[in-house]
Amino acid sequence: MLEKMIFGRYIPGDSFIHRLDARAKLIFVFLFIAVVFIANNWITYGILVAFTFLIIRMSRIRLYFLINGLKPVVILIIFTFLLHLFFTREGAILFEWKFVKIYEEGLRQGIFISIRFFVLVILTSILTLTTTPISITDALETLLNPLKKWKLPVHELALMMSISLRFIPTLMDETDKIMKAQMARGSDMTTGSMKERMNAIVPLLIPLFVSAFKRAEDLATAMEVRGYKGGEGRTRYRKLEWATIDTVIIVTLLILAIVLVYFRS
Repeated sequence: MLEKMIFGRYIPGDSFIHRLDARAKLIFVFLFIAVVFIANNWITYGILVAFTFLIIRMSRIRLYFLINGLKPVVILIIFTFLLHLFFTREGAILFEWKFVKIYEEGLRQGIFISIRFFVLVILTSILTLTTTPISITDALETLLNPLKKWKLPVHELALMMSISLRFIPTLMDETDKIMKAQMARGSDMTTGSMKERMNAIVPLLIPLFVSAFKRAEDLATAMEVRGYKGGEGRTRYRKLEWATIDTVIIVTLLILAIVLVYFRS
């Protein structure tokens, strides 16, 4: 499952979403996080889901590939749904068996929270899948430029976030390799009680940390050899260009927000 983890990866392509300016995509995702909380009934959540599927369609990334790569998150969504289903005690009782009671409001809230979680994860994943790490770094640095007035190291912050994103799939691949190596030596991490599984994971953590520190050291050495001295005086080979379509996509999101407010309960 780990080798299929897609968060932090970039998939080359020439779709409409790929061609958007990285700054527009970042602004879109940040605003979308706020817009999602406007929805509070079946109509508004239906509009959100339809809009999300439209974005997936425009990115030319298969839905099956997205869901398959986000299995750990899907499990978390299901867990969140079950929490609301069994622990929200409001509304009419829909099902009752011994001490188990399912209320109407619990079912509704479970579905709504799951949809909200789903669309946020999908949109965030599409951002990293359709934008190169260097473009995300440049976009973040550009958007955070006003903070330089307060002497904040904007370039370094953007670089750290970009490297963190880049390291997620790398560490997942490394974890998968170590797990397979441990299992080949007779270690069983998939069966037994929870305590036995936790004990089996401990030998996995040490080589993973060693590998992570080794990669970080190699990266630091490579940057030093290439003369990296921070963001001061650095130029860019690829320049970000804001086009009309980037403005259109932001305006479209604002229109979506107005529609959600109109249909909101």
